[in-house]
Amino acid sequence: MKQAVISCLHANLPAVEAVLNDIDRHGIDIITCLGDLVGYGPHPNEVVELIRERNIATCQGCWDEDVVDGLDACDCSYPSQLAERRGHEAHKWTTTKLSNKNKGFLASLPKSIRRNKLLFVHGSPNSQHEYLLPDMDAFAALERVEMAGAETLFCGHTHLPYLRELGNGTIRVSLKNSPKNELENKEMNLPMRRIVNAGSVGEPRHGGINATYVIYDDETNNIDIKEVSYDINRTCKAIIEAGLPHIFAWRLSHGFEFAELAEDASHVCER
Repeated sequence: MKQAVISCLHANLPAVEAVLNDIDRHGIDIITCLGDLVGYGPHPNEVVELIRERNIATCQGCWDEDVVDGLDACDCSYPSQLAERRGHEAHKWTTTKLSNKNKGFLASLPKSIRRNKLLFVHGSPNSQHEYLLPDMDAFAALERVEMAGAETLFCGHTHLPYLRELGNGTIRVSLKNSPKNELENKEMNLPMRRIVNAGSVGEPRHGGINATYVIYDDETNNIDIKEVSYDINRTCKAIIEAGLPHIFAWRLSHGFEFAELAEDASHVCER
């Protein structure tokens, strides 16, 4: 049976609709969302309500948590102070726009979802805010999966889709045994483990402009990273009309056709 995994929707309704349509086209009924339904994008209520309407099993993302707790700042690493300020603006805007009913839904979301040996989280099993980057130290990455008692760990948060297979490994430790005055060797063999990042539906950062998600086949154990195009102009226009930082629109479109969406492209540098 195939199941789909989506993550980091970030209030981008056109992207979410396009991805769900693609999932439906593949005849997939089981969908798991790894959180961050809100943040950056202009459609927080619409996206939350669509996920609720579809009854999609969902983990709580870092933005979902922070908006509910009133922190007004995602506890994530920003590349600059300017980027952090824009993130704060998006948090404040989202907090004022979200309905109490949808805030309640975000507050009720679990930190993780487990199906047999599959574990679904937003950031890592330790925290919604921890990044499991594709170049993370192999032992640390393996530790995250093994300590969580999973064989395959599905995560998001980085907005970078990837499949990382952590091959059969051996850990050897030599302990000094004082009474015997000799070294005691211990060895532990670790089985194959995998980390699968679903990327981002609403704000991809993999170098392209398409939304990404993952299809997992539990019979073949195959992972398929999918890309889906959507009406980016519609989202960009909504970002600008909502009064959100224009840079969020530019990031989505990578500059393509941005001049047609803003009265003055220089506004990007004003916020």
